Amino acid sequence: MLQEMIFAGFGGQGVLSMGKLLAYAAMKEGKEISWMPSYGPEMRGGTANCMVNVSSVPISSPIVTEYDVAVVLNLPSLHKFESKVKKGGILIWESSTIKEPPTRTDIKVYALPAIDKAASELQNVKVMNMLVLGALVKVNPIVKNESLLTALKETLPERHHHLIPLNEKAIELGMSLV
Repeated sequence: MLQEMIFAGFGGQGVLSMGKLLAYAAMKEGKEISWMPSYGPEMRGGTANCMVNVSSVPISSPIVTEYDVAVVLNLPSLHKFESKVKKGGILIWESSTIKEPPTRTDIKVYALPAIDKAASELQNVKVMNMLVLGALVKVNPIVKNESLLTALKETLPERHHHLIPLNEKAIELGMSLV
């Protein structure tokens, strides 16, 4: 079992946190993981992405050029990574801000209005990345829900622990949207 994934968007959208949380949850389950962030010097507002590989055997390289899963939260990322999803792979895209939908028909495509739903149903746009992560784990159960929630509690800084219930709600909402 090997899953090669990319999470991409603007800095500040939580793409690095999303990938890191998934990698940590997989590690808690005893899986082999790699997490490799990439971002420009401008960070917040610039482009950011991270590659996450999850495997049952040691990973030979964290760098891949084609992905089983791509999660894209902005149009530049959609343009860059849609073509790099393997045939039969998964593409999740943020549909409340990206107005140009993917065109591939040989992959599973999930439109997710994460920003709109986070704002309207949770009154906090900052947890839209957890909503997306919930959707991803629902369509591609690479980790158990319990592992994801445990990872959230163990990786979120202590000063933000009061936000754990909101993040858990966002994950559950994301799961219900796909």
